[in-house]
Amino acid sequence: MSNIISIKELENTKNKYMKVEFCDYIEGLELVEPLTATLEVNSLGDFIEIHGNVKGIVKLVCDFCLKDFEYKLDFDIDETYAKNALSDSYGEEIELKNGQFVTDLFGSDEIDICDLLYQSVILNIPNQKVCGINCNRDSFQSEDELEDPRLEVFKNLNINPK
Repeated sequence: MSNIISIKELENTKNKYMKVEFCDYIEGLELVEPLTATLEVNSLGDFIEIHGNVKGIVKLVCDFCLKDFEYKLDFDIDETYAKNALSDSYGEEIELKNGQFVTDLFGSDEIDICDLLYQSVILNIPNQKVCGINCNRDSFQSEDELEDPRLEVFKNLNINPK
């Protein structure tokens, strides 16, 4: 199974359509099990659309108690790629409106599925990672664990305002 979508191969398929099944680990993500994705790839003239669903479990660290926990992923992908460099098509800046985000392939002849899925997973991890609704950092850590040894230097810092 290849982790690359060949644009030439896509263009030569019936209806310029491919269905891609992905099941693998992705470097840079601490996955508990292989990430799975079912993707539909359509070539639409100068653009390629990729729609699908991604599932998996990633290991995260709770922002409150600093314990590891597993976060279940189940989200949809809806990406659009421009086959040729968009910057060459426009002589001036244009404003992108809602739903107009397009990834520029700059004339590349392939799309890296691992890169697409890595970016999608990162964007679907919550900004504040919390292991549970009842997480309370004080109940999980002793006073010694709450102190960061790198901050010891500030305990003896004297500031004399003028």
